Amino acid sequence: MDSITITAAHWAYLLGVGAIVLTMIFRANVVVPSIVATFCVTLAWTHSPIAALGSIFNASFVAAKELFNIFLVIALMTSLLNALKALQSDIRMVEPFRAIMKNGHIAYFVLAGITYMISLFFWPTPAVPLVSAVLLPAAIAAGLPPLAGAVAIAIAGQGMALSSDYVIGVAPGISARAAGASAAIVADRALTLSLITGVIALFIAYISLRRRIVPASNALLVKWQAQSSNGQTAELESAGTFDKAEIARGTSRDAPFLSEAQIEDTLSSVAARRIVWSKVFAILTPLAFLAVIATMVLPKVMPLLPELKGGAAATLVGGMAAALMILATLAAEGPRRMLDVSADHITDGFVFAFKAMGSVLPIAGFFFIGAGETAGPILGIVGDAKPPHLLFELIQSAQHLIPQSHAFVAFGVLIVGMITGIDGSGFAGLPLTGTLSGALAPAAGMDPATLAAVGQMGAVWTGGGTLVAWSSLIAVAGFARVPVLSAVRALLFPVVTGLIVATLCAIMLWP
Repeated sequence: MDSITITAAHWAYLLGVGAIVLTMIFRANVVVPSIVATFCVTLAWTHSPIAALGSIFNASFVAAKELFNIFLVIALMTSLLNALKALQSDIRMVEPFRAIMKNGHIAYFVLAGITYMISLFFWPTPAVPLVSAVLLPAAIAAGLPPLAGAVAIAIAGQGMALSSDYVIGVAPGISARAAGASAAIVADRALTLSLITGVIALFIAYISLRRRIVPASNALLVKWQAQSSNGQTAELESAGTFDKAEIARGTSRDAPFLSEAQIEDTLSSVAARRIVWSKVFAILTPLAFLAVIATMVLPKVMPLLPELKGGAAATLVGGMAAALMILATLAAEGPRRMLDVSADHITDGFVFAFKAMGSVLPIAGFFFIGAGETAGPILGIVGDAKPPHLLFELIQSAQHLIPQSHAFVAFGVLIVGMITGIDGSGFAGLPLTGTLSGALAPAAGMDPATLAAVGQMGAVWTGGGTLVAWSSLIAVAGFARVPVLSAVRALLFPVVTGLIVATLCAIMLWP
């Protein structure tokens, strides 16, 4: 093996990574440190201040090219959700489940199941307000404590659904790009690990909270209605950074309460000509996306069926969302207004996508310098010149110090992911865990897709909204009207236990 020469650029990159991680630990935004680190690495490599200034633009531009399909899917899915809201189809999709909440035990698992399904397709952003408005009051009347409701929603939405992000594909897309792995493989393994973590966390939390479940009574609902948050929300909101914290700030408020009569009034407020279409799209939308998931999953269990290649899964999800959005807007607005309103929905979708994910670009741009596949355009390397593999070369130079243990490396990546999630964002650390996975995998003799999925679990479960109080867990606690720190305490042991078991499973399933 050729000897590795560690240059000033390698040390600048290593210091940049350390500065970013330290910034995350202090819960500050890492965009500026990422930009400064990009400048310093390029300056150390090229010795040109002009090239270093240009790299600030190049890094975000390269990241945007690599990740734009993710932004597009978010925008199209958000536009579909807005179209469904105009028809009140979103409420119709979940309202029938109120009837099966006969007691608090059933209500706990119904809340988790419905939150998971909605969050899988639309992220937890609409799931939390929708489930809290329609299903949480019924669950509380059935005897479920508000804290248990908040725990079920957080584990299923911010945890299970967001950490795998199987349908929209944001998290596995970022992880795979940074690790140099297949996005489909990362997504499949992240889905498996998220289900292991989530099922374990749900059952441990249920066992610890089940004694608080009481017989059904409308008096419970009246008592819950009179409660309010404990005043911590505003302080904690300012402690978060971006993406999921941005979502938390946008959704954190007192939970709406929809009684049976209010739901009927809401649904009947839809114009008479829209009522039929409201019901149609409440059924058609989940069926359409179940068909998409079947198209993605069935070839894995039935090899004779054609398998979606590369980014075909994301294109199918985005295309289905766009088609349903246009049809739903046509049903809601009629043919004349459909053209303008559809365009407005897509514009709103892009606004949300860049609010939620835009800050990831300069962060990902810095970590892309560490991967040889993307470093060239950022550093301004043209022609046949070979770009550096900064992080890989750093790991290779220290390979003799790394224990040849799959468990050591996997848990190390998990811990790094959890540390990056401390800032309350969830996705900010994915470029780091992905790049680290791609560099450590050869030294550890592991598949980079496995390590990337493990790191993704640590980052998103921690910062996405289950383990830190300044994440979008603020929104969940606000809707459930429970102290957010009480939710963190109730979630800590179940979630950490689930993450440990899932990491052990990753080591055994994909050695």
